[in-house]
Amino acid sequence: MSENEINTQQDMTLPVIPLRGMAILPDTIIHFDLNREASIRALEFAMVRGGTLFLTVQKDPDVEKPKPEQLCRIGTTAQVKQITKLPGQVVRVLVESRYRGKLLEINEENTKFLEARVQVIPEEEELSEEEQVLQEAMLRQVKELFAQFAVHYPKLDKNAMQRYANMKSLGRLLDQIAMNLPTDYEKKQQALETIEVKKRYELLCVHLQREIEIAVAREELAQKIKGRVEKNQKEYLLREQLRYIKEELGDEGSFSDADQFEEALSKLQASEEVKAKIKKEIGRFKSLSGSSSESAVERGYIETLLELPWDKASADSESMQKTRDILEKDHYGLSRVKERILEFLAVRCLTQKGDSPIICLVGPPGTGKTSIAKSVARALDKQYVRICLGGVRDEAEIRGHRKTYVGAMPGRIVTGLRQAGVKNPLMLLDEIDKVSNDYKGDTFSALLEVLDGEQNSRFRDHYVEIPIDLSEVLFLATANTTQTIPRPLLDRMEIIEINSYTENEKFYIAKEHLLPGQLQKNGLTKKMLSINDSALKSMISYYTREAGVRELERKIGDVCRKSARQILEKKQEGQEAGQIKVTASNLEDYLGKRKYSLNKANKEPQVGIVRGLAWTSVGGDTLQIEVSMMPGKGEVELTGQMGDVMKESAMIGISYIRSIGTEHGILPEVFKENDFHIHIPEGAVPKDGPSAGITMATALFSAITGKKVRSDLAMTGEITLRGRALPIGGLKEKLLAAKMAGLKEVLVPFENKKDVEEISDEIKDGMTITYVKDMKEVLRHALVAD
Repeated sequence: MSENEINTQQDMTLPVIPLRGMAILPDTIIHFDLNREASIRALEFAMVRGGTLFLTVQKDPDVEKPKPEQLCRIGTTAQVKQITKLPGQVVRVLVESRYRGKLLEINEENTKFLEARVQVIPEEEELSEEEQVLQEAMLRQVKELFAQFAVHYPKLDKNAMQRYANMKSLGRLLDQIAMNLPTDYEKKQQALETIEVKKRYELLCVHLQREIEIAVAREELAQKIKGRVEKNQKEYLLREQLRYIKEELGDEGSFSDADQFEEALSKLQASEEVKAKIKKEIGRFKSLSGSSSESAVERGYIETLLELPWDKASADSESMQKTRDILEKDHYGLSRVKERILEFLAVRCLTQKGDSPIICLVGPPGTGKTSIAKSVARALDKQYVRICLGGVRDEAEIRGHRKTYVGAMPGRIVTGLRQAGVKNPLMLLDEIDKVSNDYKGDTFSALLEVLDGEQNSRFRDHYVEIPIDLSEVLFLATANTTQTIPRPLLDRMEIIEINSYTENEKFYIAKEHLLPGQLQKNGLTKKMLSINDSALKSMISYYTREAGVRELERKIGDVCRKSARQILEKKQEGQEAGQIKVTASNLEDYLGKRKYSLNKANKEPQVGIVRGLAWTSVGGDTLQIEVSMMPGKGEVELTGQMGDVMKESAMIGISYIRSIGTEHGILPEVFKENDFHIHIPEGAVPKDGPSAGITMATALFSAITGKKVRSDLAMTGEITLRGRALPIGGLKEKLLAAKMAGLKEVLVPFENKKDVEEISDEIKDGMTITYVKDMKEVLRHALVAD
C-alpha cells in the first residue's frame, strides 16, 4: 500500500514496528536503526506491500519482545524512503511519517512480526469562521513563542525556522515544533496522543515556555561561570606578579607553599565553614616571612587541615554473609561474640545511623580482641585505625594540644582520622581500661565526648579548632577488665565478654592459625617441619598457663626457630636436611623441661588447707588458703598480700565459725586462747575479691575442729554473716583453672547455676559441679567423713 493509497476514512492492517526511546510525530523525515528480528521482518513485509508502516512507542524500552498491552495505542503511519544494511545484522531505515493512527487490534495469528488493524486519524479540516479566527490567533502566538525560543538556540536550522514561519496549518506547525524541541520522547508521545488541536496548542505552549526558562537560566549560569573564570584569570595574573616580587625579595618559598595550599583547597571536599577557615589561614600564611618560626607552625597547621577527611567517606559493605565468613575464617569458637557482632552490624546497616552503642570487647590478654576488630573492619571494607590508650594520662592526647604551644599537634582521634583518609573508618580504642588521670586533665571525660553519639558530631580538637564530625566513625574498644573504667564511660559502651579458651579451642587455633603463621614467618614449609597433634597438646598442657594463645604462639615460634637453625646448619655442611618431625616425645629437645604439671591438687586430705578458685585479668587460677591455729590471745594475722575485701571475708568467716561453734562442740574459749594465722601462698602477688569467703570459712573450721578437707575439691563463693553462699563472677575461667589443676569436684553457689549451664560441656566434663546454698552444705561436701 503506497502513501497515495492510504484512506483516512477507514481502518487498515499494517505491519507494526515498536520504537524504543523515541516518538515520531506526523510530517517528519527521520531515520532509525532496527536490530530485532521481528522488526526487520515487519519492514520486509511492508516493502512488499508498498512500504507503509505503523510506528508506535513501547512503554518499557528494556523489553525485547513487547506484548500488545505494552505498546502505546496512538502512533503514526509512515512511508519507507530508504533502507541501508549495516554490519552486525542492523538495518537503518529512513521514513517519512504521515498521519496519526490508533492501534485497534493486534493480529494474534501472525507470529513472525507484529501486525495490527490501525485507524488513521485525520487532522481537523473544516472550521467555522470563529474557529478559524481562534486558530489564527493560536498560530501567531505559537510562532512568537518559538521565535523567543530560537533566540536562545542559535544553532537551529534556519531553513526549518523559515518553513515554520510560512506554515498555515496550526496542527502541522504544532507537530513540527514538538518534534524538534529538546525534550524527552515521553513529552513527544504526549503531544502525539493529544488529538484535539486546541489542547495540543495549550500543551506545546507550556513546553515552549519551560524550555525558554531553562535556556535563560542556562545562559545566566554560563555568564556567572564566565565571570568566575575571568576573575580567576585576573587572580592568576596578580599572583604571577606577586611571585616575581617575592622572587626578587628572596622570599618565594612561602608563596609557592601558599599556591599549593590554595590548589589543594580548591579540590578539598569540605563544608563552607571549613573552607573559609582554611582560606583565612592561607591568607595569614602569605603575610608571614618564609624564614620565620611562626610560618613553619602555620604551614603545619594548614597541612593538617587539608589532609583531614572532612567529607570523604568510603563505601561500606553490608553483606552479612561476607562478615560471617570472615569472622569464621579468622577466629575459632567465640560463637556468642560473633553473633552479637553480627546483630550489632545488622542494626547499624538498617538504621544507617552512627549513634549505635559502642562495643567494648572485654577479656584476658591473647583471646583475640584486637584481631576481631581487624576482621570486622575487613568485613565491612572499612579503613582500620588502632589507637592504643594504654598508659595515656594526658587529656591532650585525646583532644590535642592548643596551637600556641611549641610542638603542638592534634590528638590521637584526629591523627587516626588523618591516617585513615576517610571520615567513616573503624577506630579501635585499644586497652581503654589502662587510661588514667593526673593533674594534666581528665582523660576519661575527653573520651566521653568521643563516644557519646549526641556530642561527637561536633567534636572539637584543641589543635584543629574546627568542629569535626565523628558520628560516622565505627568505634570499638578493648579492655582486660571493666573494674577500672568509670561508670559514665562504661554506660556508653556495650560490653561483650570474651572468655578464656579451652584446651580444645587452643589446639584448633594452634593447628589452623598459629602453626601456619609461624612457619611462614620463619621461612619454613610443612615439608621442612612437622609438628604433630600430640606435640601441640603437650605445649598447651605443660608449657603454657594462660587464658589466650600468645604464649602458645611464642612456644611454636621457638620450635620453628630451632628447626630453622638445624636445617640451615645441615645445608651448609652439605647434608640433606630432610623433614624435622616434632612429637610429644622429643618436644623437650626444643622447649626444655616441662614448666607445669596437670595435677596441682594436694595428694592427701589435710587440716586447715583448702583449694579456692580466683579470677584475674589474665584468666583463672587456683588459690590455696592455709590456716594455722596456735596458743595466743585470740588475734588474727593475715598474710599473702590480701586486699581489703579479702581481709573482710576472713573476718566474716571467723565471726560465722564463732556463731555456730556450740553446734559443733567448739568452746568459746578456743577463740580467746588461740591465735589464727590465715595465709595465701605466692605472697608476692596481690590478691583481692569476695569469692574466697566460703574457702576461708572452711579452712578456719577445719583448723579449729581438726577435721581434714578433701584434696580433690575446690570451691568459690562469697559468704555472709549468716553463712549464705552468694554468687560470684568469672566462673568459666575458674572452672578451667580447676580442670587444669586436676580437681574432681567444685562447690559453686546455687545462684550461679544459670551461669554454669551456659558453659560448654567440654570444660565441665570430668568434674562434678555441686551447688551449695550455705556453709552447712559446703562443710558437708568439703570435710572428710570420720
